[in-house]
Amino acid sequence: MQSQDVAPRPAPSSASPADPVVDVEQAEAALVEHYPRLVRLAYLMLPPGLGRGGRVLSAHSLTQRALPRNRTTTPAIPAQPTGRDVDPGYALVRLRVVRAALEAGRPLKRRAWPKRAQLPPLLPQVRGLKLFPRSGGADELALDQCLSALSAPGRAAYVLRGLETLPDDDVRQLLETAGVSDAEAALREADGVPAQYALLASPEFDPCSLQARPTDLMRRRQHTRAALAAGAALVVCGALLGVPGGGWGPDGAAAPSYAQNPAAEAALDPAELTRVAPAAWTTSARTDFSVWPARGDLTGDEKLLRRALAVWARPGGSVAVSATPGTPTGGPSGPPQLLYAGTVDNARVVILHDGLRLARYAEPQDGTAGAALDFARTDGAGRSEAGAVVLGRADGNVRYLTAPWVTKAAVRDLAEPGSAARALTLSDGVTSPPLASPVQQQSGACASWNVLELTDGSDTRLATDLGELVPARLTTGRPGSAKDVSGAEARADWAPYACSLGAVRGQGVRSVNAWRFATQPLPDSSGSAAWVCTRAETWRGGGARVLAQFRTPGGAQGAVAAKAQDVPACGERDPHVLAGVLWKSEGGHWYLLAAGDRDTRSVEATGGISGSADGNLLTAKGEQGAQAELKGTLRNGRSISGLR
Repeated sequence: MQSQDVAPRPAPSSASPADPVVDVEQAEAALVEHYPRLVRLAYLMLPPGLGRGGRVLSAHSLTQRALPRNRTTTPAIPAQPTGRDVDPGYALVRLRVVRAALEAGRPLKRRAWPKRAQLPPLLPQVRGLKLFPRSGGADELALDQCLSALSAPGRAAYVLRGLETLPDDDVRQLLETAGVSDAEAALREADGVPAQYALLASPEFDPCSLQARPTDLMRRRQHTRAALAAGAALVVCGALLGVPGGGWGPDGAAAPSYAQNPAAEAALDPAELTRVAPAAWTTSARTDFSVWPARGDLTGDEKLLRRALAVWARPGGSVAVSATPGTPTGGPSGPPQLLYAGTVDNARVVILHDGLRLARYAEPQDGTAGAALDFARTDGAGRSEAGAVVLGRADGNVRYLTAPWVTKAAVRDLAEPGSAARALTLSDGVTSPPLASPVQQQSGACASWNVLELTDGSDTRLATDLGELVPARLTTGRPGSAKDVSGAEARADWAPYACSLGAVRGQGVRSVNAWRFATQPLPDSSGSAAWVCTRAETWRGGGARVLAQFRTPGGAQGAVAAKAQDVPACGERDPHVLAGVLWKSEGGHWYLLAAGDRDTRSVEATGGISGSADGNLLTAKGEQGAQAELKGTLRNGRSISGLR
């Protein structure tokens, strides 16, 4: 790609009669109203060499300077050729922002006087803190790298297309008015970046929603010296908190403190931790994490608790931080609740709860550097979801802390429903020995899947480790009336689909339900196949994952026929489901088999395979590799589409 230079153009001396004019009050109103959008626009256009922090300050600076200085009428850019209504005040300040961002991307020349936009911003200035937008995902990072490789005009063309949704003619006109000598080349250069315009609105590129970090990692202590000279008093204050400490200091692996206020100090004070009485759950109207008592042999270790709170508020560079999707990782807003503080295998572990999240802090018992901080959302947890928390993992094994109402714990192989449960010892709620976490080989083979069985009086339920802080609850039955997996029949229903749980690891899953929604006779008279829908619900609400699985007689495991994400199908809001599979009989014939739930009145297939049937089952002859579109009609007349 060739880069284009931005050639400065003199501003027109007066507005043409056809151009709208804007006074400074109108421009100010547009700037204030659209300030976040204009700053984002500037941030995306500024050169990547400034760094994320430098781009934030520069974006705010040049946006604030986009206001005209003189309180006189000022010509805006010519009217849009598309005839769309454009606020003249906004069009003017946007033009000035674009022009300044383009000027900031031009290299300084030895003989040319630098433009104001090419110099470091005078205002705003921030001392002692680094400010930068929140990190996005892999897609945002890839897009930022692609934009960094473009020239300033090419970057501007891409951003104006995506963020401002301007057609190419309007982009060309705006760039030319801003001083780009070859706007057509800038548009061609922007064509080389994939059109992922929705990502431009992500927090990764929002310079108005910022994270703050200290500018250095040195702790300083304050000292004051006073001296009198020539009848005048001069006070010199310095800040020196000390040199970087080795090993575990007062705050352990925490980064330096950079904000102090009464609420923040209370949240970091071990003496302010909420501790629930051991028997509180027996009389409370709620049975969730909020009524767990503080357990463990180190609940009185004030230094350990102080380190855990400090690291939660300010995790340092040596802390490994993880969080389930949709879980904020910021510090507690007030004193959290202590659930556990004790020694687990070779680590000291603290588990805290702030009403929304569980936070697990772990540090090596031998005092070596390094710590871990894990977060998981638990808002809305009930008795069924608040049955256990992961205390620690080691060598492929996991150890749990169970709820105070759990009377017995055991481990079962979900893939072998007839196998006996192996009892676990509960010592102050801690399971022993540690049980093997379900492991799926890289080749895809899966022979077993260990689950945790918890008994609470007369109720028994299963939970599975999905690599997160809180195990996921397993249920079975039609959505809206699903029940815990507690008996031999329910375990047998789950067994062929146990290994499919590996597909939802690390997704912040709250519960997984398995529902046999149809049984279909096979066309070669070899028995009937089962259709099962598994739906994984998350703590954050979004991101639910649905799998439609097909199992023939004698099959050890179900085969995934269709899957979808973020759809209401097979859920409590919309329990209806329709799926199909291309199946080969023992006689070598290919068939399209499709099934819907019991409320499906008819099923129709179009595309590579055509066919229709009354009722919820469809069998149609097909060919290897054929593709079909499925459509079903419910008894109430509503249409549903097949999962893909």
